[in-house]
Amino acid sequence: MATLTAARRLVVKIGSALLVDRHSGDLRADWLHSLAADVAWLKGLGMDVILVSSGSIALGRGVLDLPRTALPLEQSQAAAAVGQIRLARAYEEALAPHRITTAQVLVTLEDSEDRRRYLNSRATLETLLGLGAVPIVNENDTVATDEIRYGDNDRLAAQIAVTVGADQLILLSDVDGFYTGNPSDDPSASRFDVIDRITPEIVAMAGDAGSGLSKGGMKTKLMAAQMATAGGCAMAITEGSPLNPLKTLENGANCTWFTATLDPQAARKRWIAAMKPRGEITVDAGAARALEGGKSLLPAGVTSVTGDFGRGDPVAILGPDGRRLGQGLCRYTGDEARAIRGRQSSDIEATLGYPGRAALIHRDDMAL
Repeated sequence: MATLTAARRLVVKIGSALLVDRHSGDLRADWLHSLAADVAWLKGLGMDVILVSSGSIALGRGVLDLPRTALPLEQSQAAAAVGQIRLARAYEEALAPHRITTAQVLVTLEDSEDRRRYLNSRATLETLLGLGAVPIVNENDTVATDEIRYGDNDRLAAQIAVTVGADQLILLSDVDGFYTGNPSDDPSASRFDVIDRITPEIVAMAGDAGSGLSKGGMKTKLMAAQMATAGGCAMAITEGSPLNPLKTLENGANCTWFTATLDPQAARKRWIAAMKPRGEITVDAGAARALEGGKSLLPAGVTSVTGDFGRGDPVAILGPDGRRLGQGLCRYTGDEARAIRGRQSSDIEATLGYPGRAALIHRDDMAL
């Protein structure tokens, strides 16, 4: 069974019912401060931590005196606009005593489905983590409509985990794991400690029941597990209501772990390799050697570019003899790549008229 402290990069999903008292609509400040202490403990171990937090609509509806029932879209977006400010401030105030900088990141489903936006999101999160910050991620409920939204933060958390190459995802929930049935209705339902493979039988066991404040049920958690484990990220479902929920999990609290067969980097490389290339980039012998040594592809080593592709599209990488070396996600369009081929990275701004990224294809976005 996995242990929390073995993670290099951890994503934690926090549900609305954990953050917001369902009766008063107020923030559960004591619980949030205990979570902040857990985050500080994990960062002290050298771990990157990202929090995917619900709660903006739940907080905002109380401020705006909106009913506790389902809200129409425009009222949900208004509540999110008000509540998101309070949610971000609450995290900032909870983590500040631990000298931890927080960052607010708002996303929609489009940000992961569009490769250009996906690369932007990944680069931003990677930079924040490299600077030691803790990103607080939430769906951008203020602008998201049904067509461009996840609809639940379980799957959003899984997508973020895959995007940043996390090796563990923790869903802090109102249940202590995945059961053979709904334990509220079936006293004989038993909890799984570990699930190594999500079979059709496991899928059939998932129900739809969620708490009054949250939208996710067990089906969405199972979908999150499928997404996370396919991306090389192990996932745990555990009850989040106790104080210091992450330390409680590490100390043996009930949970269900979904194991991953690949590590995040290997899973990402497999995903990139499986894409259909939209163009070809040929490199010289020096660049080919650099790629084999684990380096990124710089414009200076490119001899030709073919194809009409956009930023973030997959392209094949060819050696000087035409042999296919692999493929990767290009950080420039085909026209831009042709304009800067053979040039030094320091010349990109003068050539394109704006500062660009030094690498044409970053090594993390490449499968050789």
